[in-house]
Amino acid sequence: MWKDKRLIELLEIKHPIIQAPMAGASTPQMAAASSNAGCLGSLGCAMMSAEAYTNTYNKTRALTNGALNMNFFCHKEPTFDAYKITNIEERLKPYYLELGIEDMPDAVATHFTFGGDVAEAVLQSAPNIISFHFGLPDQKIVEAFKEIGVKILCSATTVAEAKDLQSKGVDAIIAQGWEAGGHHGFYLKDHTAGIGTMALVPQLVDAVSVPIIAAGGIADGRGIAAALALGASGVQIGTAFLTCEESSVPRVHQSSLMQSDGSDTSLTKVFSGRPARGIKNRYMDDLKNIEDELPDFPLMNTLTGPLRKKSSSQESPDFVAQWSGQSVGLNRKSTTKELIDRLVAETKAVISAIS
Repeated sequence: MWKDKRLIELLEIKHPIIQAPMAGASTPQMAAASSNAGCLGSLGCAMMSAEAYTNTYNKTRALTNGALNMNFFCHKEPTFDAYKITNIEERLKPYYLELGIEDMPDAVATHFTFGGDVAEAVLQSAPNIISFHFGLPDQKIVEAFKEIGVKILCSATTVAEAKDLQSKGVDAIIAQGWEAGGHHGFYLKDHTAGIGTMALVPQLVDAVSVPIIAAGGIADGRGIAAALALGASGVQIGTAFLTCEESSVPRVHQSSLMQSDGSDTSLTKVFSGRPARGIKNRYMDDLKNIEDELPDFPLMNTLTGPLRKKSSSQESPDFVAQWSGQSVGLNRKSTTKELIDRLVAETKAVISAIS
């Protein structure tokens, strides 16, 4: 039923559906199950060391012979602004005291933009596909992957970003809309353009020649069929996978996802220092007026880490980064395979009904 086979042939998959990487939520079991079900399984590797990456990749590869996508961040290195760091540390101290956390970590980067030892480890593993968020790494790294046949994907939130990515050799572009959960992948400007998926996809289709993958606000067959009708060659779905058995998100996060209808999601910088969409909670509300005064990504992520961990252990949503897209009201409990089988069946039914 897939008339546009460009993405299927490029990625060597059966269905043009990508399980989103979602660092901190995806697992080897989820990625392998997605791959074994005929889709592209993905792992969020942005916060991994070279050793952790290699171990995770090998563990996942042992579970599947199908296509796998390894995802990394290409963010700008943070500027250490002493005033901003001191200011936010003072704002966070009462929360640390409330949760009984004795020590606040130093505001240092705990993960870095893609390159160095991690890039070498990924080159050694030679995955089928590698994808990037917040732009691309150094062009020499891009060329090194292309030389060994690795397919390269990257997120774009505007036509300008899509054109830039195509000029640098990407094989397909992920059109990430305003509705998407988690971090938004803009990189040519220092803020999100706020364009919705259904408005963004046809513009990118017209602007570039590489396949476009729709992402954001898609969680069932109706959304997939709509994206394909707008010219997308496939879709990337994240939030719907968060309530699958193979997801590693905390129980309190999963509970919030199952209770949400999407109206309680919002973009926020207060967890990491970069805009990301999640379900609103007390912490987001408390700090919403000082978002422009926060340290750069990922320094803020380091400072909020203990709060997120402790809140999660207490089954409280107050300080948990509950990433979610606006389609969350369509979420169900299932296995990854059950979700994919349902997505394919629903899409087939919609396409059949309108053809």
